[in-house]
Parts: sequence; C-alpha cells; structure tokens
Amino acid sequence: MIIGGKSFVSSPPAFSNDAKKLLVSTGNTVSVYSTSTGLLMAELEGHKALVTSVVVVSASTPASKILCYCWTSSLDGTICYWDFSLPELMKKVDIRLPIVSMVIPNLLGPPVGENGKPVDLFAYISVEHVTKRDDEAKAFPGQIRKCNLTKSRLLGGVILAETQQPEAIIISPSKEFFGILNKRKLILWKVPDKDSENDVVKKIILHHTKSFTVLAFHPTQRIIAAGDVTGRILIWRGFGKRTFSRSVGSLSERTVESEEERPGVRGDDDAESCSTWHWHPAEVMVLSFSFDGAYLYSGGKEGVLVVWQLDTGKKKYLPRIGSPLLFFTASPDPSLLSISCADNAIHLLKMPSMEILNSIAGIKLPCSFPDTYQGLYGGVVFNQTAGLVAIRTEDYRIQFYSLFDDREVSQVRICERNHQPDDDITLVVTLLALSVDGSKMGTVEVKLPEEGIGGLVCLKFWASGSRSGDFTLSTVIYEPHSDAGISALAFHPTRHMAVSSSYRGDFKIWICNDDLQQKDQVLQKSGWRCHSVGSYKKKPMTAAAFSADGSVLAVAAGTVVTLWDPDRNILVAVIGETFMPIVSLSFVGNSEYLVSISRGSEPQLSVWSMSKLSVSWSYKLHVEAVACMTDASSFAVLALLPKSSKRLASDENRQSRKDGVILLFNVESPIPLSTWSVNKAKAGGLAFLQVNPSLLDRKISDEKAPQALLAYINSDHEYVVFDPYNGEDHKIRKNRLENLVPQDETGHFGYTSIYGELQEFDIRRDQTTEVPYAPSEKLWETIFSGSSHILPPLTKLCSTFLESLLEKRPAIQE
Repeated sequence: MIIGGKSFVSSPPAFSNDAKKLLVSTGNTVSVYSTSTGLLMAELEGHKALVTSVVVVSASTPASKILCYCWTSSLDGTICYWDFSLPELMKKVDIRLPIVSMVIPNLLGPPVGENGKPVDLFAYISVEHVTKRDDEAKAFPGQIRKCNLTKSRLLGGVILAETQQPEAIIISPSKEFFGILNKRKLILWKVPDKDSENDVVKKIILHHTKSFTVLAFHPTQRIIAAGDVTGRILIWRGFGKRTFSRSVGSLSERTVESEEERPGVRGDDDAESCSTWHWHPAEVMVLSFSFDGAYLYSGGKEGVLVVWQLDTGKKKYLPRIGSPLLFFTASPDPSLLSISCADNAIHLLKMPSMEILNSIAGIKLPCSFPDTYQGLYGGVVFNQTAGLVAIRTEDYRIQFYSLFDDREVSQVRICERNHQPDDDITLVVTLLALSVDGSKMGTVEVKLPEEGIGGLVCLKFWASGSRSGDFTLSTVIYEPHSDAGISALAFHPTRHMAVSSSYRGDFKIWICNDDLQQKDQVLQKSGWRCHSVGSYKKKPMTAAAFSADGSVLAVAAGTVVTLWDPDRNILVAVIGETFMPIVSLSFVGNSEYLVSISRGSEPQLSVWSMSKLSVSWSYKLHVEAVACMTDASSFAVLALLPKSSKRLASDENRQSRKDGVILLFNVESPIPLSTWSVNKAKAGGLAFLQVNPSLLDRKISDEKAPQALLAYINSDHEYVVFDPYNGEDHKIRKNRLENLVPQDETGHFGYTSIYGELQEFDIRRDQTTEVPYAPSEKLWETIFSGSSHILPPLTKLCSTFLESLLEKRPAIQE
C-alpha cells in the first residue's frame, strides 16, 4: 500500500543546523529533503496524526553543526525526539491532548547534563482541551500549556492563556520571547532566565483595531512586527521594557507616559512606539526579519515577497511567485531561506539575490471553479501505464504527479496567464483527457463572458515529449462546436483519434495527421483535423467513450446511449433509457458491457449489455468516479453515502468522517466483490494502475503478485494505492530517492556560499609579480558588472566612467 499526496505546507518547515536538510511535515510523517537537490532523503514515521511542529535542536558550538536531533509534535497528543540522520525515534512524550503548535526555548544539544544526568527541558505548547463540552456557554478549548519534556509530563496547574481556538505559537530568534495572536490582541511572554516548573512567566498584551494574522520578532532588538487582515503591518519598538525589565512587586509603581512620548501606541500598551506600513491589498500571511534584522520580509495572497528596509521603509519585490505565501523560514545559513506557498510547494531562495534555487513541490490542491462548471466530470485524469495523475491547477497548468514516487514529474502550462488572486476568474480549464498510452493529451479551456459578451471555447491537442509528463502544443481549435460548451473528450485506445461532444447536440471525431518527411529528415508537423460530425435528434451530447478495441463509439444523448461506427460515422444502435441525463460512459475491458452514470435527483449506476442492447443490472447510487480494468471484466466505482448513512458513520467515529465507499464489481454480477469506506469522496477520482514489478517486495512470487493496483484520490488530492484483490498488504515500496542523495553530501556554507572559496595564501609567493586584481584597459566594460547591492555609489561610478573615456596626456609646464 502506498499513501501519498499529503500537504507540504500544513506547518512551517525547519532547517538542519548545517542548512543542508529541510524537515517538512507531510501528514503523519516528517520528510527530510536535501536543500541542494530538493530530493527526499529520509522519513520520520511514528506519529498517528498530523504533525504540527518541527523544532531542530540548535548547535551550541560550530563543531556541533553535525547534530541531527529534533522534536516534533502532533495532533495525536505526542511529542517525539528524533535522530533524523539515522533516522531513529529516541523518545516519546504522551500528553493526551492534541498539540497544534510547540516551541522549545533554551534548546541546545541533547537533553542531558555534564554528568550525564537529565536536565529539565520545557516546551510551551498550544493544545485543544477536548474534554470540555461543546455546549458550554464560555468554552475556551484553546490553551497555552507548559510541558516538562525531560520528565515526560504536562504541568497541570500552569495555563498561560485560554483562547476560543488553539493558536500558533511564535518564538523569537533569541529564544527570549514567544507569543500568540488572539483576534485583535498580541499576547507576549518572556521566558524565565532559568526556567523551572515554579517560575512565573511574565506577559504583556498589545492591542489593535483589526484582527491580527501573523507575528514576527526582531533577532536582536525589542522590536515586534504584526500583520492584520487589511494588509497593514504594525511595528512596535521597545515592547515590554516596563514589564519584562522589572520585578513583579514594582509593576504597580510604574508611571504611564503620555501619548506624545509613545507615538502610535494604544492605551497603556507596554511599548515605546508603533508605526504602520501598508502595501498588501489583502491580509498579510508572512512576516519575518532578516538574519541581521536590517530587513523585514512580508507576503500574502498576491504571491509577492516584499523586502522592507527597516530603518527607511523602502522596499523591493520578488514578484510572480505564482501562489499565495503561507510561511517564511530562515536557515542557519544567511544566504538560504524558504517560502511555503498555498499551491503545496516550498521554494528555496538564495539571498540576497532572491533567486529560486530549488522547489519541493507536492501534489497541487484542488482549484476553484465557477458554479456553472462545478459538476464537470473528470477533475483528475490518470495515466494508467506510467502511474501518473494529471491535475488542473490554479495557475492554468496541468501537473503530472507520480503516485508511486509521491513527487511531481512535470507541469504543462495550458495558457499564458499570471497568478492574480484578487481578480475574478475569467478563464477555466474545464476538461482534460489522456490517451491510453499517454502520448496524447487534450484540454478544453473556456474564456468566461463579461456581462454576456466575449465568451470563447478553445480545444487544444498536445503531443508527448522525450520523457513522461512532458507535452508540447500540437493544435489549437477555437470554437470547435460553434458557441456551445464541450461536455466530454475521449481518445481512441489504439489510434490517433479523439471525440468531443457538446451540449449543442453534436459530436465531432478528430484525427491526427502526421506529415513525415523523407528518411533522413525528422517529423515536421503534427496536426489534428475534424474527420466527421454526428448528432441524434438534436439532443445534448453529454458523454462519450471508445470500446477497448476502438470499433465502437458510445455517445450519451441525454438519457439514451447511442452506438456509432467511428470510421464510417454510422449510427449502429440506440439503447436506454435512464431517468436522468448520463454524465459518464465507460467500457469494461474487453467485455461487451458498458457502464453509465446518471446524476441529479434520481442518480443511477447502470451496466449495459452490448449483445442484448439492454440493462444488465443497475443501482440507485450517486457515483463520483468509475475505474475499469483494461484486460479484465472488473470495474470499481466511487459512490457517496446517503445522508442517513453518513450521519451514522460520523456518530461512530467522528475523526474518520467516512462519507463515501469504493465498490468492486464483476461486470456480470450486481453483488460487490469488495467494499472500502473512504473519506472526502466528493469530487474524488479512481483508476486501475498497471503493476510495476520493481515496486513489489522481492519475496512475492509471480503467482501471488497483484493483477492490478487500484488508486483512490480524494477531494483534497490525498491518495492511496492498494491491491483490491488481496486483503494482505504486499508492502508496495515507494521509489525512495535517498540513495541518490548521500547523508554526508558536501556544500558551501556562509561566506563561501555567497562569494565563493578564498584563494590559498602562500607566504613564499612573490607578491610583487602577482596582482590579485588588475583593471582592464577598457574599464567601462567591468565597472558596471555585479550585483546592485555590492556596486560602488553612482557618483564614484560616473567619475570613473568619464575618466576612462578621456585620453590622458602628460602635463606641460610652461
């Protein structure tokens, strides 16, 4: 069994001490990636629920950068201590409360003292107090608690704060302060100098008129920045000097300065000043100070990283990232950082040039569609031979994702559109289809009309490239069915032929013409043209499919199924009829059976016999997807549970929330061979995949090898691949890539990563005969070369440039 498609951006990632590894929360596991290659190196498996925090043990000395220890928290109520270089679980702490966020101050080295005795190590965690009843008038399930990791216990009487929902905890780079956001308030605490179970943790509260969204601490000074829902950034300077600098007994004796002495500070808030910056049009999602504290990074829904100069407020940008920003993570190496985006991708940036070095891309999340196109069938499409799934993305691309490797293979840009989240949706990729061998792809895009004017339907055919998942545009057909929308698109199983059906009442068969040159010349052109057109009583054509050998074309005309000879475009037979319009047709392998799906107020799953031209059997089921084996008489359907059954399932197990079921049938019998309950079945996908022998355990003989693998992907694009014919787990292995990335890989760090390695100094070398740098005779060719942040001032450049243009003559004394 393979489980994949988890979110890479559910929580911020963490860098190792040498900045060569990035630890990413991926569902119940922590994946360790190489920052130099972006490939998977190892996985930490031990949690039973979503991992919410990863805290790497800091290096106390430069020589201890090789330490590879980390703490992780999870919604399963456990905190784990790992050696992620092996990887190995070393300790587990169970507090029996779901942990949403965790920070660990004073974290240096393993949790042992000089004499080998344990030293108390404390973590501050944000938990959900699930024991409280939902009907309480003033229920505050979110709590900030203190946990002794050394003694593996939660301090019972210490509750730092209670909130209506668990909040994320942010800690300062100096590990001196931490805080949370609570609507329009910032709650900040100071970590005791010598933390113990009985120490009092001081706190202050800063107020605002709008709800906060993100928080960041300055690395060296008492400066804090926070973003709000309107796009504003507030910066407080000198926070907590009255509260955190005095003893508890002297707090009541302090005097409140006037508003003139504390500009921008609201009420009695403990801060010296507060200033406001505003550039973002929507809520601020990312805030972080640079390594030296001279700059502030911000980002949000618009997908632009803004770099603010803290002293002057001047800014520069990294635009066209392509997705809203979620997290910003700094590394021990000042020249490397990461940004996590809403499209489930993590980009590694090289500073200060802000160049994207590598990207760790997970499966793309579902994209939003206008209500008119929500019911389109075929949200995801599978390449059964290569084990890939093709997914439409928000930025008008098609992502090809390997289900066996759990990683992105490629992306195909369907149209040239940039990410503009604040604008209304004007273009939608409505349909996607792949040929059986994966060599051809078809897409349908619709430009939505503005005020009823300007709508356009475009059909595109694509040809595969040199490797799987690469496609180049072959043919563009505008308005293939006049002004009508396309309802279905399907490819011939063995030939370069395709069919498209429309709501206008016709279907068209397209063929590909390959213009081959002579023997010594390569392929020059490959285009698609219309071969024939068909219709049936002017009824809307809502679905289409070819038989396994391609000799029969089935097209749904509303509530009936029409059978055609695709070569001669002759109507062979008409079968039906169903209660609701048919939205999907599928031939079951080499058998003479056809499966149809109808949706609406009276949904129906029907199996038609081609020999008898009648219904063999049917069920009243709301089916989301159908998967048919190519060389057998079995098929599987993904069906939604009725509301009554869903309610019973949720009462029995609220966490699982099973709302769908996968049914495996033999086409000749209405009794299911197997059933599986699944969650998030709405808009899910289903497909049979060909078995790759390299993925199976070597101990499995050919006789016990699975006939086929069944892949299920839910509405959040999480998927599972399993053997539907055998209850035993065959231990299908991912094609892990840690062998390609050695644990002791070398790389540049610090100064070397920015400026390169220094030349070796030889004291015996004749310094007079060797000049480190000699200016060229044409100085203007080099003085403007280099990055802008290291160039001399413009006044110096201009004078040098002008002098280089003048001809130098010796001075003549009279």
